[in-house]
Amino acid sequence: MEDLKKRKLEEAANGECPSKEELRVLIEPLPKAQLIDLLTKLGSQYPSIAQEIKSIASVDPVHRKLFVRGLAWNTTSETLRVAFQEHGEIEEGAVIHDKNTGKSRGYGFITYKYMESTQQALRAPSKLIDGRLAVCNLACEGLSGSSSAPDLAQRKLYIGSLSPEVTSEMLLNYFSRHGEIEEGSVAYDKDTNESRGFGFVTYKTSEAAKKAIDDQEKTLGGRNIMVKYADSHKSKTSQASFSPGVVPMAALPMASGYVQPGKTHIGTTLPDGYTYPQTIASYSSYQSPTTVPSPYAVQGHGPYPTSFTKKDQLGIPNQPMAMNNYPYYYPKQ
Repeated sequence: MEDLKKRKLEEAANGECPSKEELRVLIEPLPKAQLIDLLTKLGSQYPSIAQEIKSIASVDPVHRKLFVRGLAWNTTSETLRVAFQEHGEIEEGAVIHDKNTGKSRGYGFITYKYMESTQQALRAPSKLIDGRLAVCNLACEGLSGSSSAPDLAQRKLYIGSLSPEVTSEMLLNYFSRHGEIEEGSVAYDKDTNESRGFGFVTYKTSEAAKKAIDDQEKTLGGRNIMVKYADSHKSKTSQASFSPGVVPMAALPMASGYVQPGKTHIGTTLPDGYTYPQTIASYSSYQSPTTVPSPYAVQGHGPYPTSFTKKDQLGIPNQPMAMNNYPYYYPKQ
């Protein structure tokens, strides 16, 4: 093996370098990991090779473009670029605004000139910009980025009952005692930029999130705050607020004349304390009762007389009318 290396070095010294085709034949069978190690070694030894690697890696902007989410509503494109320029030269950077209102949509993009700057920024994906902890990821990964991790439900917390004076920075400082935070912010109103009284904190580990939930001391800004998993809060708010065992009235068929909530019924009054919805036992469809035979014999009717007495203007006879030999009197008006 040593003899082969010496021969190759001698050939290189004599100007007898192998052709591209010969090198390709030698390189193609090599595994990817071995090629990476080889190029890394050569790039660290020869600056010209290192520059060539940088140029090739930075040709496609997909490897240089970052998606930045969680921006404050007052963050501008200029402040966004200033926050990320520490990692290298920025080719393009902008906050995305709504076309109709002109207001920020809370995210933006940063495109570096070189791929190495992008990789350096990704090593510290969280940045505090204008009081909000913004998070970046490669734009090609989509809008969710690292938030699409399968264990996100065990790392993301909902923080409720916040005082209006609590800022995102205060929130992050308070919860950082349990572990490293990946993302977090107080929720602000888009129009007024005022706190909505709640926020979110995403830890890098599920263990840190559990510590924050189990912590008995939950006081921030002079208030007792609520701390729970964001996923459980979302599922509760999306469900209808019915007690266990209670079925909404609209889910059951109504019999004719049944009082329904939200409708006006003439001549119908509800007992005091009656509320909707009510628990209703299941019932089968209505069936007409079977005809029960009469215990008495049916009497036949004789023929009615063909002559009638003269009626008054109201159509009521003035004289009694005989019916089957029995007198029948109309009630007096």
